Amino acid sequence: MATKMDQSTKTTTAATEPVIARASIKNLPISTKQSVEISNFVRYKSTEQAKKMLQEVAEFTRAVPFRRAIMDLGHKPGMAAGSYPQKAVQQFLKLIGSVEANAQFKGMNVASLKITKVLANKANIPRTGGRHQVAHKHTHLEIEVQERKQEAQKKSREKQKAEKKEKTERPIGEQKGEQK
Repeated sequence: MATKMDQSTKTTTAATEPVIARASIKNLPISTKQSVEISNFVRYKSTEQAKKMLQEVAEFTRAVPFRRAIMDLGHKPGMAAGSYPQKAVQQFLKLIGSVEANAQFKGMNVASLKITKVLANKANIPRTGGRHQVAHKHTHLEIEVQERKQEAQKKSREKQKAEKKEKTERPIGEQKGEQK
């Protein structure tokens, strides 16, 4: 009997948790430093907005702001230090496309996805080549998205508008608590 209770509590908690879609790519031959900066650039944005911003970086019309490793990095228009990391941007675009496909498979609305978690971790550094060993940079990327709660926000806004409307429609004496 104890197992039935445990199972029922698990299902109730799972129903209240938000639905999350994840995607990850391992051992990419891109710079971890650039990946961290791109992660900070797209975090907490909608997937549509993030894809648009990354496309602009790929077209050299918008730079990714660099905040940590800025030594000898030139200023870009409208910001301090910035760069156009092409290889990393292409991998991030693939990753966002993958997480959108995963979200659609889970039945989520792809138009209202928000990036809640983006990680760029250092991967192993393979050393090959015998006597002339060359270390190549590798990075692990991971992303999570959730649906935005637009309906709840719309309802609360409508409620606030209705309350304001009621206050303005009442005579001045009734608003203060006076009765005629």
